[in-house]
Amino acid sequence: MAEIHHQSRRAFGLPEAPPDNEAGIQCGLCARQCVIGENERGFCGLRTLRDGRLYHLAGTPSRGLLHWYRDPLPTNCVADWVCDGHTRYGRHNLAVFYASCTLNCLFCQNWHFRTADPNRDKQGNVQALSARELAACANERTHCVCFFGGDPASQMPHAIATGRLLEKRGIAICWETAGTMHPRLLRVAVELSLNSRGCIKFDLKAYDSNLHRFLTGAPNVRTLENFTIAADRFNERLDPPLVVASTLLVPGYIDADEVAKIARFIADHNPRIPYALLGFHPHFYIDDLPCTSSRHAGEALEAARDAGLENVRLGNVQLLSNAY
Repeated sequence: MAEIHHQSRRAFGLPEAPPDNEAGIQCGLCARQCVIGENERGFCGLRTLRDGRLYHLAGTPSRGLLHWYRDPLPTNCVADWVCDGHTRYGRHNLAVFYASCTLNCLFCQNWHFRTADPNRDKQGNVQALSARELAACANERTHCVCFFGGDPASQMPHAIATGRLLEKRGIAICWETAGTMHPRLLRVAVELSLNSRGCIKFDLKAYDSNLHRFLTGAPNVRTLENFTIAADRFNERLDPPLVVASTLLVPGYIDADEVAKIARFIADHNPRIPYALLGFHPHFYIDDLPCTSSRHAGEALEAARDAGLENVRLGNVQLLSNAY
């Protein structure tokens, strides 16, 4: 499986593994802890070492690599059924997709970001914008912003700078992330969401670390630690909920037993944390599987509730099949 991960990185000119150069400098922005040598790039592809200095190709307040658009509310947000946005007809979400990631999910639903060149200011619908330029894209009808990807963990300084500008304008700040960022950055993100009536949505891909590594190329220790940090603040604002979790039901991998483990982990922190189970559609390097079956989804839904969660939802139901 390691070779498949490496192959999927080589195809886009991305580093096959996090660099660990004895003569390098450590980045430290995410769980990858890249130690980058001269003219090497970090795993996300956005950081390099030049003349002994760590250089950021993107992801700073002055330059983020991303695609954005205005998404009319209500939308297919992971947290739609519990957030403020589903009642804001006539307004929109500023959807921000960062063109980089800290993981290497073989089932990636938004894999096209890998084609972005961080050295170019514009290519197709991906462009380089400062935090101030991105914030200016919001208008009087913008209710919320959500930082997606890829994953915002790879460009947190840019997302946080943008979020701070938009919070001052009364716009809700939301995140959808695998939670691999440094904990100090996660705490800032939680604070922004708490103060603005936004939410932070954790994509809990698997509970078993080996399974997580198989599917994403990385362990999930940082994800679980960061979820704990956020979940510990859940009771500070219950409506709308500060923290939401989700899991993609990948056939043959994320079954009812695995969902039960994830759900018990969530419930141990707070059984009121909303949890969305999402239907899978074949993508990227896992394109030979069927869509999630209705039976699979039903069993996973029951397992999550049996684990003690009080608010579980099945999303992407239009993708469900009768394939198995």
